[in-house]
Amino acid sequence: MEAKFFRFLKIVGVGFKARAESEGRLLYLKLGYSHEVELTVPPAVRVFCFKPNIVCCTGIDKGRVHQFAATVRSCKPPEVYKGKGIMYIDEVIKKKQGKKSK
Repeated sequence: MEAKFFRFLKIVGVGFKARAESEGRLLYLKLGYSHEVELTVPPAVRVFCFKPNIVCCTGIDKGRVHQFAATVRSCKPPEVYKGKGIMYIDEVIKKKQGKKSK
């Protein structure tokens, strides 16, 4: 399968990890929940983990690749106070200031 479309995701957070198994058909995410999140990768999409915190979704169909990347991101979207979560590699998160103390 020749991959033409890519979508890179970055996982930010202490203890947050990802691993791909069975030739890019399964994606396991450790996101601070009591269990691992298991995602089945749709056909025409492959998943690779270069590091435990970098996930690459690749395939020949742009719509499916981007849809699966959005599904992965929706498991733990980036939060605006600390910036933890799953974000696209080129995404910029505008952080909020937080509560002011007197």
